[in-house]
Amino acid sequence: MYGALDIGGTKIAGALIDTEGRVLLRAQRPTPAREPAAVLMGAVTAVLDELARDPRWASLSCLGIGSAGPVDAAAGTVSPVNIAAWRGFPLVDEVRSHSGLPASVSPVLIGDAVAMAAAEHWLGAARGVDNALCMVVSTGVGGGLILNGALHQGPTGNAGHIGHISVALDGAPCPCGARGCVEGLSSGAAITRHALDAGWTPPPGTAASAESVAAAARTGDLRATAAYDRAGQALAAGIAATAALVELDLVVIGGGVAQAGDLLFGPLRRHFARYAKLDFTRQVRIVPSLLALDAGLIGAAAAAAAKTHRPDVEARAEAHSGS
Repeated sequence: MYGALDIGGTKIAGALIDTEGRVLLRAQRPTPAREPAAVLMGAVTAVLDELARDPRWASLSCLGIGSAGPVDAAAGTVSPVNIAAWRGFPLVDEVRSHSGLPASVSPVLIGDAVAMAAAEHWLGAARGVDNALCMVVSTGVGGGLILNGALHQGPTGNAGHIGHISVALDGAPCPCGARGCVEGLSSGAAITRHALDAGWTPPPGTAASAESVAAAARTGDLRATAAYDRAGQALAAGIAATAALVELDLVVIGGGVAQAGDLLFGPLRRHFARYAKLDFTRQVRIVPSLLALDAGLIGAAAAAAAKTHRPDVEARAEAHSGS
């Protein structure tokens, strides 16, 4: 039995997952992103408490934590750009101290988009692919890389963090300290902000969000459509740059914003064709995640399982990739 946490700017999710990658139990709380560090940790604890009440928790062999980044996998700390109260926060130590966690289980930290890459390579759209970029487009934008058939995390666990590639040299300041980052142009918040700045307003009683902008775009609202076009262009520029650096076969896009479907993928593919002009970049395929919103949980569990009992996991992965 594998355990997983997926911590993002909108939600904190947890799950119990079996050895075939099936989510057996899920718990979730909203992320109190503007609250102090202790309140944020309280939401994580509430998710863990709910999982621990299930009898299967006693069979837990490992626990993976996928968190918005940057993360420091070696130190066990997180500093998510969109969660101001957590800077160098000792998340692994805090989770390890949970009273219900079996003593034999040591939590394993991984970036949330790297976790998504692990999941999609194990069971999803990137299965059997040697070189892939897997992206989460949601409250923030992150990425993880599969290179030469293996997950590439980098020394701190942040490799592939495409959300903080600058694609607009004189663009707006990003909370990370740079300007014109992909995240600042294509996240759910960026899409909403651009539509509002253009004069779009949500229907009465409806909150302004990427989902409500998508709903307006489907009715033909040009301001809403333009917000998704701009997001697609920023993503395309970042993906084309990444493809030129490491030679990709495939790009997988998941996360809440990706649920808009062709509203995002249409302009993304169109703009990518404009940016990817080198022969070895123009054939890269861009596809939606197959695991949708569970990818982060499944990938966190897979990363923890690989570190805890690698031979067992690698044997299963080979069996899946060959089927």
